[in-house]
Amino acid sequence: MKKEARKAVNRREFLNRFSSVAGATALGGAAYAAAPRAVAADEGAKGKIPDTPVKFGWMSFTSGPGAALGQPMLQGFMLAKEEIEAEGGFLGKRGIEVIGANEAAGTAANVKEFRRMKLQDDIEFFMGLVSSGNSLAMAPVAEELEVPSLLVDGCTDALFEKEVTRPKNTFRITNLNSADAISGMIMAARAWPEVKRISHIHPDFAFGRFEFIHSRIAGEKLFGGSEVVSEGWPKLFETDFTPFITKALSAKPDLIVTSCWGPDYQAFYKQGLRYGLFDKAKVVANLALGTPPHLLDNDHPDGIVAGVHGNYHFTHPPGNQWPLNQQFVERYHKRWKEYPNFESEGAYTGLYMLKAAIEKANRLVGGWPDRDAIIAMLEGLVIAAPSGYVYIRPGDHQAFKDIAVGFSKKIPEYPFPVWDPDTVEVFPVRNITAPPDWPMPGDGHNDPSRVYNWISTTWPTINA
Repeated sequence: MKKEARKAVNRREFLNRFSSVAGATALGGAAYAAAPRAVAADEGAKGKIPDTPVKFGWMSFTSGPGAALGQPMLQGFMLAKEEIEAEGGFLGKRGIEVIGANEAAGTAANVKEFRRMKLQDDIEFFMGLVSSGNSLAMAPVAEELEVPSLLVDGCTDALFEKEVTRPKNTFRITNLNSADAISGMIMAARAWPEVKRISHIHPDFAFGRFEFIHSRIAGEKLFGGSEVVSEGWPKLFETDFTPFITKALSAKPDLIVTSCWGPDYQAFYKQGLRYGLFDKAKVVANLALGTPPHLLDNDHPDGIVAGVHGNYHFTHPPGNQWPLNQQFVERYHKRWKEYPNFESEGAYTGLYMLKAAIEKANRLVGGWPDRDAIIAMLEGLVIAAPSGYVYIRPGDHQAFKDIAVGFSKKIPEYPFPVWDPDTVEVFPVRNITAPPDWPMPGDGHNDPSRVYNWISTTWPTINA
């Protein structure tokens, strides 16, 4: 009891530690590459550069419900490809040949196709992946085949903590999914400190399970004396959320937390409206605005904590503060006649990060740099992207950027909900992400995650 009393702190004191910052702050003073752009023709390149196209393996959902995220990801990649090729290609000379596949084929088939891309098509790089399950299965293959791979999503913390603990060829562009859960709960704790009873509804696969455990542990620390009063686990791409909604509401929660995404989130919120869910409880939806904007309607409720995953929404950073985002949104909208989501920006930024690494390696060694030189330049790279500054941590090849969260609101400029611009907060990623050398108990394989352990042992108990 005395130990717990020593750990207890005032709510305001603790929450103030997560103060908002400008996007660059968490990255310190590291040198960064130029903003995403094509190489100017007069910059040239050192040494002899082959004129054959660079072969890319690409995989994302292009059919079925998963295409709600996979198609925007592909569109972001293609926009960057077209821009780079319009200026002559990599190092002004090499275009991009894409060998594509549909992630909807299933994990076993995807692994087999990845091997075929390398062994038969001789791809030099690989990009894509929406699914956490696919990232866990394919990252070891990237290491085995020695194919530098930039995973746009597939965000489970387990990738670099358990599956590939010493990556060489595998990089990941999106933030950890634990960041979604924790930042959403911080926003909720600031807005609704009286919360005591919490219900959860999460998709029943790796992503949803990790969102739950991180939301739960953050809730235990942020809401003094709170309890989880119900759990709901719809299968991925569920269409009938009635049993999960009624179960949650019957537990009389103060707060409902969900990480449903894409068509699942559409079904959840529309069916929730019929049951008065948003009038009966506060809501944190970790991927509410991660769905492509045009897929949500103006019946979407205002005032929920709306996460975006990957920490990008097309309205933020605002154009008057960060022109790179405004320029990207304008080009994307002109090309695809819709607004980008986090998958679009992640793929776009990922290809430009690779471009920056190739250019840095060329300046150092001349000619077309080999695989090891490009990997060395990706490690520690910082780039100014539409979402802000993005940094690849050298030790585990995980990209990081500061975390943006806001409340949903319908405004006249758009026919769908966006963030209320007066509520958006940006949290330094270092404040909600465990240090890379933070220990995991035992062998690490039976522990939820390094972030979970970090919160459990270092976050104080809130004195409500």
